[in-house]
This record gives sequence, C-alpha cells and structure tokens, in this order.
Amino acid sequence: MKQKVVIIGPAYPLRGGLATYNERLARAFAEAGDEAEIVTFSLQYPNFLFPGQTQYSTDPAPQDLVIKPLINSVNPLSWLKTGLYLKNQKPDIVIFRYWLPFMGPALGTIARLISGNRHTRILAITDNIIPHEKRPGDDIFTKYFLSACHGFITMSRSVLEDLKKFVPQKPAIYHPHPLYDNFGESQPKTVAKTALKLDPATHYILFFGFIRAYKGLDLLLEAFAEERLARLKNVKLIIAGEFYEPAEPYENLIRKYHLEHRIVRATDFIPNSQVATYFSAADLIVQPYKHATQSGVSQIAYHFDKPMLVTDVGGLAELIPDGKVGYVTAPEPKAIADAIHNFYTSGKEGFFIEQVKFYKQQFSWKSMLQAIKEVAGKVERN
Repeated sequence: MKQKVVIIGPAYPLRGGLATYNERLARAFAEAGDEAEIVTFSLQYPNFLFPGQTQYSTDPAPQDLVIKPLINSVNPLSWLKTGLYLKNQKPDIVIFRYWLPFMGPALGTIARLISGNRHTRILAITDNIIPHEKRPGDDIFTKYFLSACHGFITMSRSVLEDLKKFVPQKPAIYHPHPLYDNFGESQPKTVAKTALKLDPATHYILFFGFIRAYKGLDLLLEAFAEERLARLKNVKLIIAGEFYEPAEPYENLIRKYHLEHRIVRATDFIPNSQVATYFSAADLIVQPYKHATQSGVSQIAYHFDKPMLVTDVGGLAELIPDGKVGYVTAPEPKAIADAIHNFYTSGKEGFFIEQVKFYKQQFSWKSMLQAIKEVAGKVERN
C-alpha cells in the first residue's frame, strides 16, 4: 500500500553525508511506490558553530526530489510552524535523522507537534546517541528528542545499545548503513589518477571525509612514517577532505616525519561529482578512527569495490570482515602500519576485491526500507 513518508534532516542545498543519505533514502521510497518528501533546514547551524568553510553544496539541485527548507535550528517559531504543518499533512511515517544533541530541542518539539494528529508514526534513524564530542546538556537534549519518537533504527549495534539506555521499551532495530550507490560508476585507476593529476605508476591509499580528532588521521600519519612503509617508494597517501579543526597539528606531524613528498593533500570539501574519481584512484581506503559508531565511507568503498582498513572501534568492524574485505586493526600506528604493509606485500588486493563484491550485496536500500516499515509496524501494534 502506498504511503506518504516525510524525512526530516539535512538535504540540498546543504552538503555532506547526511544530506546525501537522506536524498538517497527519499529516492528509495519513491522507487518502492511511496510518496516521499524531505523537510530540511533553512538554517542548520549558526555560522559560529560550523567548523567548515561552508554548509552549502556547489552541486546542482536535484530535480527528482521534493525538498522543503523549513527548519531554523535556533528559531522556535520555525519549529512550531514546521510541526503544525506536518501535523496537518498527516503523513503515514515521519523519519527524523538524529546525529547531534544540539538538534534535540528543535526536532523533539517538531515530533511532539506532529504526534498530536494521532496518525503519524514517528521514527528516527539515530546515527549517534552519545556524540563524538561531548558537551553540557547532551543527555537532556537527547532524552527530549528520543521521548518524542515511537521507534528507532540504528546503523550500528553499539548505537542500539546506547539507545536502549535511554528508551529501553520502545521498538528499535539494527540495520547496517546501505550502499552509497549514488556517486556514479567506478573508473579505471589510470583514468582516475590522470583526472586527479596523479602519477599513474604510483599506488595510493585514501583517507576520505572531513577531518576531526576522533577520525585518527594523526594515527595514520604516524603509521605511514614507519620505516617499512617508507621503503615502499611508490605508495602515497591521499588526504581528501576538509579540516573541521586546525590543520597545524597534522602539518607538524608531516614535517616531523618528512612526509611532504609522500602525501597528496586535497583538503577542501570534495563535491559529490568528484567522489568516484578519488575512490577509483585508490588501492585501499583507510579509516583509522579512535572511536566511531558507523561510517558512510565504508559504504562508498563497498560501492566502488575497494578493500578497506578500519580500526576496531564502535560499529566499524561490524561491516568489514577481517581478512576478507580488508583489515580490522587496533587503533594504534603499528597495527595500522602492519596492515598497510601486508596489503602491499601479500598480493591480496584481487582477493579482497572479489570478497567486497560478494559482501556488499547485503547492504541494499530495499532492505533498509523493510527495516523502517518493520519498526513502523511494531508501533501500530503497540
């Protein structure tokens, strides 16, 4: 039966992984025959709270989606207007994206207003319950939001356990992050390297995504400085992503270990139109995180059939079978260096690629929709 679904969270003209995910989820509902629209932010963060260069995308607007920028995260009047608008629209399902306690007051107020129609099932895809960078008031804001929802989907088991500490009685299930299959097709390595003005004869590992302390780029730089890797003369590291904190500590490490000629910097925001080129140019995608829940980077790597190295933190290892699609290591430089050295000396790349192609079949958007509707069904029976 056709349903009306509203997704509430970042979307165009905002940029980033959350926006990309929400737009792909809306398309999945449309492909399934449902009516879907996205309600996004007219103001997501005040500029003084945003660590990057800009919150807005340079890509063209999607023509196949209904996106309404209604929510100002710091203006309660917009929360009231949005909540009353959706209450009167009576969608069958509203799906909030919850990733940061700062959004708790706005999203929690909107959810409470919608629930007044006694029809809409209010669900949340919770990227994080306990944030990577903690601040006063986090628990209060999170409780306010979670208590307004009827059911939940998490994309890592660790987040599901965190969620149960707040709302143990409400329906909640784990479903892994689906593939990011919206960045186009893979390119031959030589073609991608040429497009990025890289040496076609050099091998590249890729660190991708915005740069914050918890993502462990410092661990990767220290690993890359190890003598065994330094002897791999034709291997370089691409750092592709915008700094969301001062770059100087990382530049100090690069200078300390004399890595200047072994690093390729692409430290601006990477638009969606260039994602395929960076992933296609790389041999190995490295996520050396110090702590994490889940990561969309893994699902981009799966889409482009790329072996991965992740650290054994949060939910990262749940999606990366060690020794099959890549490596799961301790979050420390020697373990990371061991894995990179093994990758380039063992000749396992071809084996890993074939395993990636096999394992990625489980990460479909169709199954994510089934999970969402399963939770919605449990709400109806309660």
